[in-house]
Amino acid sequence: MANTQTGKEGAVAAAVETLRRAMIAADKAILDKLTVPELSYGHASSRMETKAEFIDALVQGKATGKAGHNAIELTNQTITVLDNTAIVRHDLAGTRRDGAGVMKLRILQIWMEQGDKQWRLAARQAVTLA
Repeated sequence: MANTQTGKEGAVAAAVETLRRAMIAADKAILDKLTVPELSYGHASSRMETKAEFIDALVQGKATGKAGHNAIELTNQTITVLDNTAIVRHDLAGTRRDGAGVMKLRILQIWMEQGDKQWRLAARQAVTLA
């Protein structure tokens, strides 16, 4: 993540980082605050989740140790802001709680700036990196 980002790009970068940390912690309140009610969350496996399914999978996964993430690292991030919409791309490397190994994904996220000036995730799609 570039340290030279300012304005809206910097606010989006901060929201992405807060989401990364909330996903590891499976923090239901922060995950809820950072996502729109209509969230479309796509996995590299083609599985699609609603907001409730996305949050429940992380929270329940942490409780049982069967899903979620022990670590997530984001690299090669780019942020393009168009008015109140941001397109975020990055590579994700992470480890899962279920011991399934290291994930290597390329991620596309769409963030929207809401009336309260809070950036919220509206859509996410992942593809597996070779």
